[in-house]
Amino acid sequence: MSLLSILAYILLFYVGVTTALFAAAHFTAPPNGAPTSAALQQPHQAFCFWARILASIGALCLCASYGVVASICLRLVGYGGLAQWTTARSFKYAMWLVTGVWFDIGKEGGEWLKIRPAVFMGNHQTELDVLMLATVWPQYCSVTAKKSLKWVPFLGQFMALSKTVFIDRKNRSGSIAVFDSAVKEMHRSRQSVYIFPEGTRSYAIEPKLLPFKKGAFHLAIQAQVPIVPAVVANYSNILNFKRKIFRAGRIPIKVLKPFETKGLTGADVDTLMADVREAMLKEIIALSNEQGIGLKNETNGGAVASGVDTGKIANGS
Repeated sequence: MSLLSILAYILLFYVGVTTALFAAAHFTAPPNGAPTSAALQQPHQAFCFWARILASIGALCLCASYGVVASICLRLVGYGGLAQWTTARSFKYAMWLVTGVWFDIGKEGGEWLKIRPAVFMGNHQTELDVLMLATVWPQYCSVTAKKSLKWVPFLGQFMALSKTVFIDRKNRSGSIAVFDSAVKEMHRSRQSVYIFPEGTRSYAIEPKLLPFKKGAFHLAIQAQVPIVPAVVANYSNILNFKRKIFRAGRIPIKVLKPFETKGLTGADVDTLMADVREAMLKEIIALSNEQGIGLKNETNGGAVASGVDTGKIANGS
């Protein structure tokens, strides 16, 4: 049996299992409006969770594979800086089709995403933030990522080809050298960078931020480019790994007014970081309070993270 045949069988098996889980979720869904106990909801909730997890992984692998091809082709014609943007857009729509999850940028602030170059930053909640990036991703922008992601199949190859800034957190001098190189690239190609200043996922079930790391702010000041925060409402009512919940729904994003860094020096890092964090936290709380965050916040069965329900899937699926 050839390698291609083996891969085809694996793909068919994967699609079959995912489809079966979605079918099981459909058939175990309680009737609309009927009172149900938590025990009766659990099988349906579990099927929905694992179906969307597998569908998300499949969409990520498919779009990353497309990204490898797109990165090579775009580099050949001199537009390598667009590789992550075009791949992000493909993932945005692929995830909407297979999971029903949609990040929604508000009418205000979207124009700030056109600033180039800039250091974009956002709050980091779960792995679903990859989809958030797919929504807000500006043209000619690269992401920073921990070095270990470089070796992840499909994703790592795409990231390496599309100008990702890989950081070795255990090697401070190496990280400084990487940032120095990033500054030069930002000036030479007007390439922006997207960073999660928390440094890791919070898995928060309420509106909050982890302490910020200083690297992103040193980079912005060194490059003398503005910082543009993109704030995402807490969406623990849509995705919650601990409670095995993964629902369809809309999640609001708001892009905040840029923070200028021209004229600032390393001595201003702490003040700048505190100001940006305060503004982001204030907006996260505001977004979350508009409709309320909680697992009971549902309309027509779909979940809402301080936003508008998709209404695509009944019974929270």
